[in-house]
Amino acid sequence: MQTDRPQGKLRLGVNIDHVATVRNARGSSYPDPVRAARLAESAGADGITAHLREDRRHISDRDIERLMAELTVPLNFEMAPTDEMQSIALRHRPHAVCIVPERREELTTEGGLDVARDETRLAHFIAPLREAGCRVSIFIAAERGQIDAAHRIGAQVVELHTGAYCDAHAEGRLAERDGELERLREMAAFADSLGLEVHAGHGLTYDTVQPVAALPEIRELNIGHFLIGEAIFAGLEAAIAEMRRLMDAARKGEQG
Repeated sequence: MQTDRPQGKLRLGVNIDHVATVRNARGSSYPDPVRAARLAESAGADGITAHLREDRRHISDRDIERLMAELTVPLNFEMAPTDEMQSIALRHRPHAVCIVPERREELTTEGGLDVARDETRLAHFIAPLREAGCRVSIFIAAERGQIDAAHRIGAQVVELHTGAYCDAHAEGRLAERDGELERLREMAAFADSLGLEVHAGHGLTYDTVQPVAALPEIRELNIGHFLIGEAIFAGLEAAIAEMRRLMDAARKGEQG
């Protein structure tokens, strides 16, 4: 069905995982990802994303406890579809959970979840999370089959993987970049037509965010690594404020 929901403000979720990566590199207590989350709030973030991995390579269980206790904006708990992560999510009941694929040897989440191949298990996995009051999001490639499958299993949100678009831009493959952007445009509209809330993220930078932010069906962008890297040079609050400015300008039909 076609929806007539007002689009409203485009939300920015800030992923603070890699503040914890730097902390863990020295085995120290700093820099503190929870402090980063509070700075992100004050800079205009609408939510915080944290990915508790099975190997605990960055965010820790204690970080999740503190984020739940100290944040005033929603926490988006990014997680693999495992029994352990489901138990943690059900114990804390964050505002949102985003189900992502996870392989121990990967540097970062490398692609979307293959929902179409694992529908029955994933439907059973997310049902108790929804019953607990968590908004369930599925991180997927911008493909019609994956969107259809996410809708069938009862997800409320799909987050479209923007990595291929961002990689093509960074490598100067402009025709491919434009094709990936068009696919994001088409699949955002398709997901919205099914009544799914549409988010997007992965690899977005100041140079790539505006064309995605301009897509009217997208309600939220989740951005992490670039902002944490940019914070080294400009400070976290300034980096987030600039991303917020670019997103808002794109939403108003402005560029730059």
